[in-house]
Amino acid sequence: MPRVPSAEAPVRPTPSGRVPRPTPAQEAPPPAHLPELLRRLAETYLPSPPAPRVSPEPLDDLVETILAQQNTSALTRRQFAALKATYPMWEAALADGPDGVEAVLRAAGGGLARIKADYIWNVLHRLEEVQPSGEEGGPLSLRLLRNMNDAEARALLESLPGVGMKTASLLLLFDLARPAIPVENNIHRVAGRLDLIPARWNVLKAERWFDEVLARDWATRYTFHVSAIRHGRQTCLARRPRCEVCVLRDLCPSAGIFLEDGPDTR
Repeated sequence: MPRVPSAEAPVRPTPSGRVPRPTPAQEAPPPAHLPELLRRLAETYLPSPPAPRVSPEPLDDLVETILAQQNTSALTRRQFAALKATYPMWEAALADGPDGVEAVLRAAGGGLARIKADYIWNVLHRLEEVQPSGEEGGPLSLRLLRNMNDAEARALLESLPGVGMKTASLLLLFDLARPAIPVENNIHRVAGRLDLIPARWNVLKAERWFDEVLARDWATRYTFHVSAIRHGRQTCLARRPRCEVCVLRDLCPSAGIFLEDGPDTR
């Protein structure tokens, strides 16, 4: 069940006398029908979620996540396969430098090769710097994430160059079976049209809202993430939402607007 904070709870001053800023869920309390909304999305798009997966090497998954940005799945797989064929160990990519990594990515196809090469090489360089004592010269790895708690794992990931909140959340949810809740454009659009969050919020604030209101368990968050993305891609389209077949139509304040006035780009 969602964790629904009380809309009546007062915001108490801190010991310094300052009143803290309200949390996202205090600014926009979740509606009473949120559990029904989650149930319908899951029933429609992901009735049988998979078993959680813990990656044998999260560093591989982080590199794939970097490659996936503004890329197709096919190109991501091709570029990653090319990197692994050229560099069986990530130390070889580090030694080859960003120019070498860029050349491999360009040969495999896809855009932003220089930017992604820099990100990947900088991550590897940073990991070499923070290698645990006693492991200098050992293989570059992020396997230690598997033994950290959620907060520690996120802190380490977000300390790496180019890894922000969303990338860390993706890795935590999909590759470490942690109850993170990454919010991408489809989820952000769906949440805005359902009036769950204010339209002015960006995806990072939306993620903090979902982190407050969703039950802190992997299955709930994985199911919502996947089903909401599928809903955004198949039904709640950016330009022509298919409100007439939407399973959330009676819960969505935007449905009447789109059905009466025709699709727009909200």
